[in-house]
Amino acid sequence: MADVKSATKSAVPTKWGDDPFRAPSRRLTPGGLLALIVKVVLLAVIDALTVFGVWVLIAKGDWIAAVLLTLVVAGVNYVYLRPGLLPGKYLTPGLVFLAVFQIFVIIYTGYIAFTNAGDQHNSTKEDAIEQIILTSQDRVPDSPEFTVEVFKLADQFGLLVTDPDGTTSFGTSEQPLEEASGAPDGWDQLQLNQIIRFQDEVLALDVPVSDDINDGTIRTSDGSKAYVYTSSLEYDEAADTFTDTETGQVYVDDGEGNFRAESGETLTPGWRVVIGWDNFAYAFTNEQIRDPLVRVTIWTFAFAALSTLVCFALGLFLAVVLNHPTLRGKKIYRVLVILPYAFPAYLTGLVWAGMLNTEFGFINEVLLGGAQIPWLGDPWLARFSVIFVNMWLGYAYMFLVCTGALQSLPDDIVEAAKMDGAGAWRIFRSVKMPLLFVAVAPLLIATFAYNFNNFGVIYMLTRGNPRFTDTTLDIGATDIMITMVYKVAFGGGGGRDLGLASALSILIFIIVTIVAVVSFRQTKALEDLN
Repeated sequence: MADVKSATKSAVPTKWGDDPFRAPSRRLTPGGLLALIVKVVLLAVIDALTVFGVWVLIAKGDWIAAVLLTLVVAGVNYVYLRPGLLPGKYLTPGLVFLAVFQIFVIIYTGYIAFTNAGDQHNSTKEDAIEQIILTSQDRVPDSPEFTVEVFKLADQFGLLVTDPDGTTSFGTSEQPLEEASGAPDGWDQLQLNQIIRFQDEVLALDVPVSDDINDGTIRTSDGSKAYVYTSSLEYDEAADTFTDTETGQVYVDDGEGNFRAESGETLTPGWRVVIGWDNFAYAFTNEQIRDPLVRVTIWTFAFAALSTLVCFALGLFLAVVLNHPTLRGKKIYRVLVILPYAFPAYLTGLVWAGMLNTEFGFINEVLLGGAQIPWLGDPWLARFSVIFVNMWLGYAYMFLVCTGALQSLPDDIVEAAKMDGAGAWRIFRSVKMPLLFVAVAPLLIATFAYNFNNFGVIYMLTRGNPRFTDTTLDIGATDIMITMVYKVAFGGGGGRDLGLASALSILIFIIVTIVAVVSFRQTKALEDLN
């Protein structure tokens, strides 16, 4: 019995170096000790960064993000410091990145789609009120002249202001003037050469005179003298209205993220509010966006389908030809065939854009003897060029896929078909193709989804041009939905409209999901058939 116990005990691993995630035993190997030190140091660094991040978030008043960050890092510490939980130790990094870069992005995009986020609605109401007052300020005609000194702390700037009666006060853009004998500790006074270096930041300084922003701000134009500036718009906090002191016009909160007058005039900027389904309704009711959206959607399906089809057809053809048993020099040919796949797609798009230039491009000047064919200027020729360039970029991938699939087909099936009298074409059509589709169908679906959102080739080659003439938005004949979303989000003739762009992104997600689900069901049916 004692021998059995000793044998069982000796069979249990006691060296922590065998598993870097297992709690250390009494005996540590050098490798185990090194792993322990590395783990402790990494966790210490992560925890230190977390403490700093939480402190910054709390200082900014973002309590939700601070709590979430604390919970995530606490969970990571629990997983890696607790003995066992080996699968969790390997899965945790991937789950964290999945949550940050996928789940959070999807949820946040969904939220933005139901707001009016954009150029003039990108912050809170408090920020909008402050900005409206600051942008409508003018120098007070009888303002006394103040002597100022400019100070800097990290990336913050402040003013030490001396009144005509000799009283000194200090303030920043975020902190109103407070009486002080000098700048707080840690602030460094800027000399003339430094003021010139940071002149943009110094000119942008607006130091509030008091806690009431209607009292005005102190501004300097040279870093030595300053004056009081007040706004022609006065904000009434109790009534939540702006009043133009010159005209008497009153602006009220219209509930849509703007201060609006009875005449319909609005003050800018506004602020971000939830507007429900308005972005989705706008996309299908406004003629400036609806008509181009319909054409872009149709072209997106055509572009994705044709690109996938021609890439697969050319790749399969080359795979069959270069897989012939009697062909010599296969390796050389295969290397040459996959060369386009080795170049970055963005660089290739720019190169082809130059080659297809109407006046100076290689295609027109050299290959076509000086012809003036508008490859990228005519809508249909531009679409053809986009599909051709995408075929150039993608056929090598399909060639590799089809080559691997063909080489994995059982030889006995082909031999049996030959013995039954089938010719080469009949063997390819009735034997090889069905088996080939079982292997490559999921990849064709993935390729279609990729081409549906193939931003790079469109933007690098044509930037969506030539433009549609019946809309003020920068949307063109070769734009697909993702490039249209990009232009709507980051300026395409109508300003930046993040809410509308997010709504269109959700539509793309729904379309791609439906196409993928239907296609995979067909793939399953194809597998069952074979």
